[in-house]
Amino acid sequence: MIKSVLVANRGEIACRVFRTCRELGIATVAVYSDADADALHVREAETAVRLPGAAPAETYLRGDLVVKAAQAARADAVHPGYGFLSENAEFARAVLDAGLIWIGPPPEAIEAMASKTRAKELMGVTPLAEVTEADLPVLVKAAAGGGGRGMRVVRDLADLPGELAAARAEAAGAFGDGEVFVEPFIEGGRHVEVQVMADAYGTVWTLGTRDCTLQRRHQKVIEESPAPGLAPELAAELRAQAVRAARVTEYRGAGTVEFLVADGRAHFLEMNTRLQVEHPVTEAVFGLDLVALQIQIAEGHALEQEPPPERGHAVEARLYAEDPASDWAPQTGRLHRLEVPGVGAVFDS
Repeated sequence: MIKSVLVANRGEIACRVFRTCRELGIATVAVYSDADADALHVREAETAVRLPGAAPAETYLRGDLVVKAAQAARADAVHPGYGFLSENAEFARAVLDAGLIWIGPPPEAIEAMASKTRAKELMGVTPLAEVTEADLPVLVKAAAGGGGRGMRVVRDLADLPGELAAARAEAAGAFGDGEVFVEPFIEGGRHVEVQVMADAYGTVWTLGTRDCTLQRRHQKVIEESPAPGLAPELAAELRAQAVRAARVTEYRGAGTVEFLVADGRAHFLEMNTRLQVEHPVTEAVFGLDLVALQIQIAEGHALEQEPPPERGHAVEARLYAEDPASDWAPQTGRLHRLEVPGVGAVFDS
C-alpha cells in the first residue's frame, strides 16, 4: 500500500493530487523551486522539499533532483502530474530504479507514444512519404512535443521545403528533437478524445468522449463530455481505437487517445500518456476519481470489468491571460479581479 506520495509538479495539478491523497489517508510531499516557495501547492502538502534554483530547467525538469527529494522525504511513490517530466520515460525509469512506485504508465508505453510518427505506425497510420499536388493541403508536424509548435499548414507545393525547414528548426528549439512528418490536413475537423484507464490484468476502460475543438493558438479552451453529436457507430470506433492504443502498448493507468473527426471518420492523432487538464469533465459524468484509480492501479489492484455508466454532461473552460500590446501573447502575473458577464460571478484577490 502506498503511504506517501511526492508530486513531481506544481500548481493546480499538484493540489489536485494532494486532495485525493488526503481523502485516501496518504501523506503528501511537494517539491518547489525558490520562485515557488510560497505557492499554494507548497502550503497544502504535509512535507515540502526545496529544489535549489528558480528556472524549471534547474528544478522541476531535473529528474535526478526530484528522485532525491522523494528519497529524502521518505515518500514511497511519485505522481508526475502533467507537464514537466510527466511523459519522460527516463524519469519514470529513474523513479522505478530508486525503488519507488511510479504512478503512471510503464516507461516502454511512454516511449512508444512519445513520437507521433512511432505512435501512428503502431496504430497502422502511415505519414506521407512524398507529397504531390493531389495531396494538398497537408500538415507538417513535429514528431515530439505539442502545443502547435513545429506545425505548419501547406497549401502550395512550392512552400513545402521552406515550411519543413522552419518546422524542423522550431521543433528542435522547443523539444530538442527536429524530427517532423507530413500528413493530410483535415479541414474543419473536430478534436475528440477518449479517456482510457487500464490495469495490469488486461482490463481497459474507455471513459466516454471529450470534445476539445474550441481552441486558441492550438491550446484547448472548452472541453465537453460527452462529445455532442457523434453517431453511435463513430463513437464505438473511437472507443475501439482507444482500446487498441492501450493494448498495443501494454498500457497501465490513465491515458488519453486523441482524434480528429471529419466526414464521419476518426483519424488517430496521438496518445497522451498522462492525466490531462480536462480530466474533471470525465470524472463528473462517470462519478469517478481518476487520481484514486491511478493510485490503486499503481498499487496492483484490478479494475472492475466494466466502468460505471455515463450520466449527465460536463463542460470545462480554461482561462487565458493575454497581453494585447504584445500580439495577444500569453501573460503571467497576479489575477486581481475576474468577472463573468451574465453569470454574476466576481473574484477579487
